[in-house]
Amino acid sequence: MSFGFLGIQFGFALQNANTSRIFETLGAETSSLALFWLAAPVTGLLIQPIIGFYSDRTWHPTWGRRRPYFAVGALLASLALCVMPNSTALWMAVGTLWIMDASINISMEPFRAFVGDMLPPEQRTRGFAMQSFFIGIGAIVASYLPWAFSNWFGIANRSEVAGEIPDSVRYSFYVGAFMLFVTVMWTVFSTKEYPPQEGEQEGLRDRTKRKIENEDIFRNRFVKLGLRLIVVGTLFTALILYKALEKELLVLALGLVAFGCLFILAAMYIKQGRSYLGFVHIAKDFLTMPRTMVQLAYVQFFSWFALFAMWIYTTPAVTSHIFGSTDPTSAEYASGADLVGVLFGNYNGIAALAALFLPSLAKYTSRRVTHLIALTCGGIGLASFYFVSDPDWLWLSMVGVGIAWASILSIPYAMLSGSLPPSKMGYYMGVFNFFIVIPQIIAGTVLGFLLVHVFNNQPIFILVTGGVSMIISGLLSLRVSDQEEVEMHH
Repeated sequence: MSFGFLGIQFGFALQNANTSRIFETLGAETSSLALFWLAAPVTGLLIQPIIGFYSDRTWHPTWGRRRPYFAVGALLASLALCVMPNSTALWMAVGTLWIMDASINISMEPFRAFVGDMLPPEQRTRGFAMQSFFIGIGAIVASYLPWAFSNWFGIANRSEVAGEIPDSVRYSFYVGAFMLFVTVMWTVFSTKEYPPQEGEQEGLRDRTKRKIENEDIFRNRFVKLGLRLIVVGTLFTALILYKALEKELLVLALGLVAFGCLFILAAMYIKQGRSYLGFVHIAKDFLTMPRTMVQLAYVQFFSWFALFAMWIYTTPAVTSHIFGSTDPTSAEYASGADLVGVLFGNYNGIAALAALFLPSLAKYTSRRVTHLIALTCGGIGLASFYFVSDPDWLWLSMVGVGIAWASILSIPYAMLSGSLPPSKMGYYMGVFNFFIVIPQIIAGTVLGFLLVHVFNNQPIFILVTGGVSMIISGLLSLRVSDQEEVEMHH
């Protein structure tokens, strides 16, 4: 059931460890990396709730509910992985990142709901931990691929021609495309899903039965919230332009305006008597999400802010702070960039092992305490990069990051799934992605600003900031009301 995540993580790991390298090779400035990386979270913000909503309402006697989305996403993501290392211009690489991330999201989002659909509450912590295990295994192999091609097979890890992606990176992406497609298809063809109840099937067919209740109340709430978001977003946009602040901040400001317009549009549909539309249900369910989900939003914000800082800036931080080079064509930079791939492999390997022990720790303490311990380890690991001068010791820093990564990929989902209505499992798992994506968008808009204006173009301080953010996330996890865990203990 979770085997497909092995291949999905091949795609994500190659993307995370090598995208900054590809962008810099094609001429991107270090201070612009965060902006180019925004492609990934913005795509997830749009794709995951939509895929979740429609997968909740999909049923096919042969293909089931979630599996059609697994298959389509895997095909598109595999093609994008083949195109990415063959990009000949920066705009092409950024555009391919959009397509690749959207495709991976189409496959990945239903996998989260799949575990919630198929497993009883007492098995969900183990189920999500098993996903973390396969994520760790897939990521460690994928992260090591460029290094392995270079060191074991003598394939070049740098190009003599400026703007050309090294062969070791290119071949790694080809292997990743193959693995993603094959493993996801294994899950598609080797699993079965529970069919919907008779009443549910009728509801899937007749959309007029899906009108929302309390239409007038929700229409008023949509209008009020929409207007507030538009006003705040407009004022923020004016401030950015007037003060000549970083243009990346416009992504956040215009995003607020766009969300406000969407809520106004939902109110208009209700007024037209079309509250049965999926778009209206998406807006309504967003305003009525369970309390546990709201509490987890704060936890997710700080942990994913830290992760995004790490993914973007580990390569420039290690190459400049430890290897003393900012030139992508130099041997020192190539060695540092290769080491980052190995380090990312290390933390994913640690995550695979940690995932096997987290359910036992959660059983003897609680899921909240387990998450606090894991995130504290990760925060200390990230911050410790500043104090390391010998690159051989960086693996120790990554042990803490790996423990945190295993927990981030499993514990919040286990806590969340118990608070969700089964009929909306896919949608809410998709909306939960908002609290992964929004901190990434904020990171993408402010980290470049911090790098230039606060940290004097020293990326190592971005990693320290990420470490502090991760520890804050762990402390906030203690505030989450994990009702399902309480009921299981009773």
